[in-house]
Amino acid sequence: MTTKLIARDAVWHGSASGSPDVRDRTHRWRALLWSILYPRQGQRILPTVPGTLLIAVALGIGMAAYNTSSNILFIALSLLLACLVFSGVLSWLNLRGVAWRLRLVPPLRVGLEQLVSLELRNGKRVLPTYGLWFDFTATGVGPVRRALGGRLDPQTEMRVEWTLRPAKRGLLVVQLVAVGSLFPFGFLRKLIGSELRCEVIVWPAPVEYRRFSADSWRRPGLGGQKTTAGQGGDLLALRAYAQGDSHRLVHWKASARLRRLMVRQFAAEMQTGFSFWVTTSADIWTRPEQFELLCSFAATLAEDYFRAGRLAAVALDDEPSQPVRSVRDLERFLDRLALAAPRAPSSQSYPGGAARRRLNLLTFAPDGARGVLAYVDGIQTAAA
Repeated sequence: MTTKLIARDAVWHGSASGSPDVRDRTHRWRALLWSILYPRQGQRILPTVPGTLLIAVALGIGMAAYNTSSNILFIALSLLLACLVFSGVLSWLNLRGVAWRLRLVPPLRVGLEQLVSLELRNGKRVLPTYGLWFDFTATGVGPVRRALGGRLDPQTEMRVEWTLRPAKRGLLVVQLVAVGSLFPFGFLRKLIGSELRCEVIVWPAPVEYRRFSADSWRRPGLGGQKTTAGQGGDLLALRAYAQGDSHRLVHWKASARLRRLMVRQFAAEMQTGFSFWVTTSADIWTRPEQFELLCSFAATLAEDYFRAGRLAAVALDDEPSQPVRSVRDLERFLDRLALAAPRAPSSQSYPGGAARRRLNLLTFAPDGARGVLAYVDGIQTAAA
């Protein structure tokens, strides 16, 4: 199962999902016995080292009991077998009624820690749940095991957290591989396979860069206000709060009326609007580490220009130029940078829609063997 973004009302998964309705008394015991004899696919019960020793001792006592016809040995054998069976039943009851779901909130960035949460819910009415562990995998990260801290009481929820630090940009797949338990005596290992997964795009890492004087250019003959988001003095509109917005921009009255955070969006004072064009030609970017720096540099510049209200449009290779009017437009551009890869060269000199107005077109080029330069109409404006 693949989940792009885990919403608040995401479906729960686990041993509780797909279980028979306990209110249906006609089929309740039939389904209960059937689930014990024939577990669902992906469930396994394996003996541990103490469990293996217990089985070996039981076999030895059983052979001795049949050879000697000793009632004491038969009683000891029955106690050992009852203990083994009781351990399996309690292990099955411990996981029954437990459901889980993954929660991973974007955006994610390379090198920055992100919290991965596994929310648990115990749907049983009487019995708590103990001693669970969870095996995770992620792209570029080895297997990770996290244990349930404490017990999960009936009709309650708990969260198991895991700190993840993405190592590279692109598509990150986080998967819950299995849920296991040694409860109650440690004789049997109960495992439930899981295909629950979450796919999130990891943005390039932010980088430091230096600016040059060309960045302060203004187009001649333009002044006043423009009707795009910025840091001007005139109120343009109200919009939903997005991660990274200043709390000073929150409109509390509108937020209370709509029951969600709303922020004020001001008209930006007229200043230079820049169009970004990022080319990923393999003939230009021949070094992988320099191409990664290009993606990080372009993403960092785009965010800085957007916050200043100076990002007008963006384009990648020969695709048509896309205007940037909201945070969603910027996020789409960052997603494309996160998934970008060196491609075959194109004969097009400028991106679609930007060839007619070449003023303030910001492009990127290699700087030696490691650096990246940003140009505005052929003049250096920044370097990383």
